[in-house]
Amino acid sequence: MSIEQFRTCIQACNDCADACDQCAATCLRDDQVKAFARCIELDIDCAAICRLAATFMARGSQSAYQLCALCAEICDQCATECERHEAAHCRECAVACERCAEECRRMASPPQHGSASRREGLQA
Repeated sequence: MSIEQFRTCIQACNDCADACDQCAATCLRDDQVKAFARCIELDIDCAAICRLAATFMARGSQSAYQLCALCAEICDQCATECERHEAAHCRECAVACERCAEECRRMASPPQHGSASRREGLQA
């Protein structure tokens, strides 16, 4: 497999990281910032893991699959928290997180022809 086949996941990770950064920054400026504390924390974690996952995929790391599985879990947590809030930026972030989680789960799913061929394909 070529790295090009992972473009949609890489893009989803980058889009999610940007949405999380925007959400956290907007939450920090809110008058009720304490109400967004967990949201901000998850936004920061999610943005960081999304950028790391995108980097691993872009350079063909053999660890990309495991990292994408973890990224999907953190995106799910962030989406769930953002959905608790009515702010538009939180809702937009939740959508980006859900899309990223879906792409990362697809990326991390067990290969059809064995894990060795999948790892080898990522290096191609």
